[in-house]
Amino acid sequence: MSGFAPDFATAEIRVSPNFGPRRGGLPIDMIILHYTGMESGEAAEARLCDPESEVSSHYLVHEDGRVVQMVRESDRAWHAGRSSWQGVTDINSISIGIEIVNPGHQFGYKAFPRRQIDAVIALCKDIAQRHPLRPERVLAHSDIAPGRKVDPGEKFPWKRLYEAGVGHFVAASPVRPGPVMAQGDHGSNVEELQSMLALYGYGVEITGHYDDQTRIVVEAFQRHFRRRIVDGIADGSTLKTLERLLFFCRKSLNVKL
Repeated sequence: MSGFAPDFATAEIRVSPNFGPRRGGLPIDMIILHYTGMESGEAAEARLCDPESEVSSHYLVHEDGRVVQMVRESDRAWHAGRSSWQGVTDINSISIGIEIVNPGHQFGYKAFPRRQIDAVIALCKDIAQRHPLRPERVLAHSDIAPGRKVDPGEKFPWKRLYEAGVGHFVAASPVRPGPVMAQGDHGSNVEELQSMLALYGYGVEITGHYDDQTRIVVEAFQRHFRRRIVDGIADGSTLKTLERLLFFCRKSLNVKL
């Protein structure tokens, strides 16, 4: 493929060879947000277009707000990797991947510039006009691949996106002293925590045992929704934030709470 017309009208085009057909016949109904985790946007863009890397995304958003499209939305980009959400494991076939230039935790993680986030918001809203996206289906790479990925990280301004009409957000409940659940605990309270995380979409087994997998998933939840402390410990703040999150999206999840 030598080129294509951009799906997002103002996007520059740089074609990546790393894509294929979407599978399963399901509609595109997710946006997955990533950070590049490389020392420069130019290096990240080159890697996403390098056939030897075997990775790509539909879009890359530079720090100055420039948007580059590398894969058509109708095609399956290779951005999610080994991941799952609400039991679906081929996230690449039902999602649009957006890479956001940021050095990430390895190279000096920093705040995302306002003009970059403005561009991400405009892009997400434009995508949502073409595809049936519910707010809670705008997710972090760390949500769908907990433990394996941590991007776009705890500095990503989810509240700004929500206030602009993109994604799902609740204010985190205050952190206060009190009882906690942590790795090694077991019982009905742990089972209830796992059930709530799984109901929202996280890939966690409901066993009643607070194992390493549960800790990792709690960290992923905190990184998105309770960013002040990301420690994998289910304190009162984490539990109340999760409960409120489920309450506010109960209609779209089609469950009784």
